[in-house]
Amino acid sequence: MMRIGRLYMSKDKHIAVIGTGYVGLVAACCLAKSGHRVVAAEKNSDKLKQLQGGVMPIYEEGLSDIFTAVTGDGRLTFTSDLKTALAHATVLIIAVGTPSLADGRVDLAQVNAVAVAIARLAEKPLTVIMKSTVPPGTGKSIFKRYFSQAKVPIQYVSNPEFLREGKAVWDWYHPDRLVIGCAAPEVADQLIELYSDIEAPKVTMDITSAEMVKYASNAFLATKISFINEIANLCERVGASIDAVAPAVGMDKRIGPHFLQAGLGYGGSCFPKDTKGLEHVSVFNDYNFNLLKAVIEVNARQRVTAVRKIIKALDGVTGKKIAILGLAFKPGTDDVREAPALDIIDYLISEGAKIAACDPLALVSAKQRFPTEDIQFYTDPYQACRDCAAVVLATEWPEFVNLDWEQIKQGMQMPCMLLDGRNVLDKDVIKRYGYRYEAFGRN
Repeated sequence: MMRIGRLYMSKDKHIAVIGTGYVGLVAACCLAKSGHRVVAAEKNSDKLKQLQGGVMPIYEEGLSDIFTAVTGDGRLTFTSDLKTALAHATVLIIAVGTPSLADGRVDLAQVNAVAVAIARLAEKPLTVIMKSTVPPGTGKSIFKRYFSQAKVPIQYVSNPEFLREGKAVWDWYHPDRLVIGCAAPEVADQLIELYSDIEAPKVTMDITSAEMVKYASNAFLATKISFINEIANLCERVGASIDAVAPAVGMDKRIGPHFLQAGLGYGGSCFPKDTKGLEHVSVFNDYNFNLLKAVIEVNARQRVTAVRKIIKALDGVTGKKIAILGLAFKPGTDDVREAPALDIIDYLISEGAKIAACDPLALVSAKQRFPTEDIQFYTDPYQACRDCAAVVLATEWPEFVNLDWEQIKQGMQMPCMLLDGRNVLDKDVIKRYGYRYEAFGRN
């Protein structure tokens, strides 16, 4: 079953959102802005206190203004009690975490706990929308194990999110498509009505296919990143320039220019977790997904390649100070989950380096990750780079890209190595300042 949905006139709904991470909080705020009454449930007491006190616990461009508006007029409220959240809700969104386990499996403990509670507490018909990323087949299992046993009818919908951190609010209102996985057309119509103020194709299908769309999309984008990094590494060996190759490849309409930026590889809360999760699903279903395994391997190796470049340039890093500019996995967010910079720091510290780390937004998160005497944190990149033998541009924050690199060079120690981890600086200018410049595939 697949169809493109029509638009409906929106009717205000009472909505419960379970989980207030990047996805849940964006969903809660944006649905409240659309005129719905939203109660968001959060079990972490410190985070709940922040939310109820009008403090945003995360940084996301444009979200703070919406949050202030919808909490100010009471359209969005917060609670720790799921029963309170369900009291008036006809729609419930699950947006809890599904982290990776050590073996690559997706940890569904939070999802299952919420499903058990919903089945037990629901007192009137309810539509449950799964926004958490769950492996294909999970929805059918949840419905059979929990919701089919509830005392009231519960409809289940897989409605995966495709929000980019840092641009999540924009993406909420301007998606390429809305994917709706459900068992019956009338259930899809409820979702089409819910999103009636969003101009985008509403594509409906079965539940398991919708779950697969999320994994397939992220795996494909991760593949593009790893592929262009492999091409960049090969460019270094044959004397080609990735700066010429990648744009020309991206001009092919069948390929497109996006995600063809060579560098340190992908990070964040989605690509690493979802590629590993899909690889585990493949193994569990007796399929050898060789391409995906290579994507994951290439991404991990890219961090090691960066460290090897630094060690070679400095003839060893023991006792040497190295500045890492950028700790978030990409600009526009304070999220350091699976950030390339963190792996690079780990490797360098294990080799005896002293680290000076700087980021505009992610210092608080990074400090929780690195309680060590071998790393110091700075808000001023010029101070972070002083007396360093090498600087790594790990996140392409505009304030880092546009630094006075000539001034930074004057305060460094030889050999004044600069690793452009995102291939964003003008290499000719940087070399003219006297740096030993390294990047990926930029001959």
